[in-house]
Amino acid sequence: MPHVDSGLARSRALRLLWPLAVAVVGVVAGYLLSVGLSGYFVFLAVSAVTAAIAILGLGIVTGSAGMIALCQLTFAAVGAWVVSLFNVLEVPGGFVVWLIAGGLAAGVVGILVGLPALRLRGVNLAVVTLGFAAAFDVTLLQIQFPGSKDGIPVLRPEGFSTDRGYFFFSIIVLAVCGLVVFWLQRGRWGSSWKAVAFSERGTASVGQSVQQAKLTAFAVSAALGGISGGLLAGQVQLPFASSFTPLQSLALYVLAVMSGAYLIDMAIFGGILWVLVPELLKRWGVPQDWGFVIFGALGVQALTSGTNLGQGIRNLWWKRADRRAAAAREAAKADAAAHPAAIEPPAEASAPPAPPAAAASDEPALSVTGLTVQFGALKALDEVSLEVPAGSVMGLIGPNGAGKSTFVDAISGFLPHASGTVRLGGTALGRMSPTKRARLGLRRTFQQDRVPPALTVDAYVRFVARRRVTAEEVAEVLDFFGCPPARTRLAGVDVGTRRLVEVAANVLAKPRVLLLDEPAAGLSHEEHLELGARLREVPARYGMAIVLIEHDLDLVRTVCSTLTVLDFGRVLASGPQDEVLADPAVIKAYMGETEML
Repeated sequence: MPHVDSGLARSRALRLLWPLAVAVVGVVAGYLLSVGLSGYFVFLAVSAVTAAIAILGLGIVTGSAGMIALCQLTFAAVGAWVVSLFNVLEVPGGFVVWLIAGGLAAGVVGILVGLPALRLRGVNLAVVTLGFAAAFDVTLLQIQFPGSKDGIPVLRPEGFSTDRGYFFFSIIVLAVCGLVVFWLQRGRWGSSWKAVAFSERGTASVGQSVQQAKLTAFAVSAALGGISGGLLAGQVQLPFASSFTPLQSLALYVLAVMSGAYLIDMAIFGGILWVLVPELLKRWGVPQDWGFVIFGALGVQALTSGTNLGQGIRNLWWKRADRRAAAAREAAKADAAAHPAAIEPPAEASAPPAPPAAAASDEPALSVTGLTVQFGALKALDEVSLEVPAGSVMGLIGPNGAGKSTFVDAISGFLPHASGTVRLGGTALGRMSPTKRARLGLRRTFQQDRVPPALTVDAYVRFVARRRVTAEEVAEVLDFFGCPPARTRLAGVDVGTRRLVEVAANVLAKPRVLLLDEPAAGLSHEEHLELGARLREVPARYGMAIVLIEHDLDLVRTVCSTLTVLDFGRVLASGPQDEVLADPAVIKAYMGETEML
């Protein structure tokens, strides 16, 4: 294992360093291009770079975080306005300082605009952001840019005052912005953006604030928009409101969706299209407003097809790799089937596991008293009380509709109006949010798929763990649960495998209590038993208690030392496994539901 782990560490380091090499090559290519271009083509090249930075920012909030923002050029106008103001005031530091200040100012505005995103989504959020763009456009027409009335041009950075020099400067800024976005996308912020786009509940359940994820996406997106606007101010030197209209923001959004602007190379491609399409129309004698029609048609196609140009190209590239990985996994399964002794649980696994020995002073890992959840006249949970001993695996079973999933939702904080008392160790959870409960050590998995496919296995596991983990720890937990390698893309594996990765990631977080809501869904019967053998080892190996909600009683018998049975929202029976499964009331409740009893 050590040589494999060191290989993983080296691979991770290379994946972080190669973009730096790409950026250096890009800057060198930009310098050579600046020498070769002249006149109007230099102006077009700078315009493409500024548009690429704006689209790159838009890709974060729309492509990564999954929100609609139709005011990217409004953020650009904020950046241009700050640069113009600092130029008039002759603020020390020169253009570079002004450009950074413009980006930061736009980032603050982005947070304010992003606040509605905490409660709104979809069309409603689109209306709010477009309304903000329209209101700012009217305001900008009234106040104008500082220095525009007096004809005070924005001073370009020293040493880059010529058109060619300024183009090279803009390439450097683009390279820096690309590197920042690359590292953010692969860090915790980037994982939170992709997670919140896929499932807000899944994001909150691992201790990540949904509000923080959304606001950071808006802030970074707006800051990049502000930098693009500041660059535009330096390019034209006398910026005007006509360069930042809401219609242009709408067209930019469509272009970002069509190209897949959350991918850095496609953001650059989008910037080229932003300049190339109108220029070609002009040369062909077609009114440039038709460019908006073209962008709109391409955007509608992207939205209806559910994909984009950049992702389509990557899917073709990855298709062969996914086939090879799938073939390797099938070969591994076939090899495991040929050597069943290596994977089957030991013979004694079929016997009920013994309850953990606990001292009289030990407090339970989870204590629930009088938990009640009512929807109108229906009581989904009625005075449910139970205790989960530390270091144990307790099974929560019951017929369909018994209230098991409602219990998990209430315990994990997704039903804030539930009454009763829930204590995690010695801490009363009260009205704590799911995020706070997860950070205290109460984790859960879901029946539905909540694992964001946009991440790799490694990125997801590290995101869920919420602590510094080594490549060795990641490799060990993945190997323990029979998950694919860390570098595997989650989009390329089946739902059952993603469920295993979800369990492994939450186990690596080492919570106090882990609620597993039907973790074996999507697995074969043999894989059920294999998972059960591993779950039996989890409390001693990773130091936690588990509550297992499961319909497969073979898995329950294999794993759980104690059981609690729910029926119509009430506790029907609770205690050691053998006693509960032999209870006539339990047998009656299950009659016709399963043949396991």
